[in-house]
Amino acid sequence: MRVSRFPWTPALLAAGAGLLAASQWLVFAYAPIEEVMGPIQKIFYIHLPLAWWGLVSFFVVFVCSIACLAKKDPAYDRTARAAAEIGVLFTTLCLATGMIWGRRAWGVWWTWDPRLSTALVMWFVYLAYLILESLGASPERRRLVRSAVGIVAFLDVPLVFLSARMWRSIHPAVFASESGGLEPEMKLAAVFCTLAMGVFWLGLLLFRKTQLDQAFRIDRLLFRLEEHGEQQ
Repeated sequence: MRVSRFPWTPALLAAGAGLLAASQWLVFAYAPIEEVMGPIQKIFYIHLPLAWWGLVSFFVVFVCSIACLAKKDPAYDRTARAAAEIGVLFTTLCLATGMIWGRRAWGVWWTWDPRLSTALVMWFVYLAYLILESLGASPERRRLVRSAVGIVAFLDVPLVFLSARMWRSIHPAVFASESGGLEPEMKLAAVFCTLAMGVFWLGLLLFRKTQLDQAFRIDRLLFRLEEHGEQQ
């Protein structure tokens, strides 16, 4: 059974953190203040990257769940678990920042807009995916159930992405706007923040995957020690 090692994970995390710190200059010094919302609009530059990389996390869960079922390799399940944990974290922060933004833009903390509703359902589904680890079943059984849920759960992800375009929604479709969208400076800041978050996201994914790999190795060693003790 494969256990991957990523010695360059700390460098990725440091680079991602550095890029995120550098992106704040673009956000607060380079990008102009939005005329209608004012400074509160700056939260967009963290809200958007969290949303995008949360969806990417769930795509990784989907791909690795298929690979786990096809190849019967627990390493894919551990990658899926790591991605799901990060995806739930990013989605939680995305919903929280969205509520702060929405309170200023729409006058309410929450509205059952299609984008918000599908995102909330997605959050609950992947939270349930993580809870499956506590099932009182064998590791093989838990992997099978998790992989099945990881595949089915992904059905909601395209709905979240397309909801603002498919149904009447007050949530803006930023880069698809036909009325001009973002100013060039705002767009540059948004793209840079998204790429910086992507580097940090990859570092987090590999870091968490390494932790799960180490826990897997420890469990195997303990199991072998128990078997050896029973034989004696």
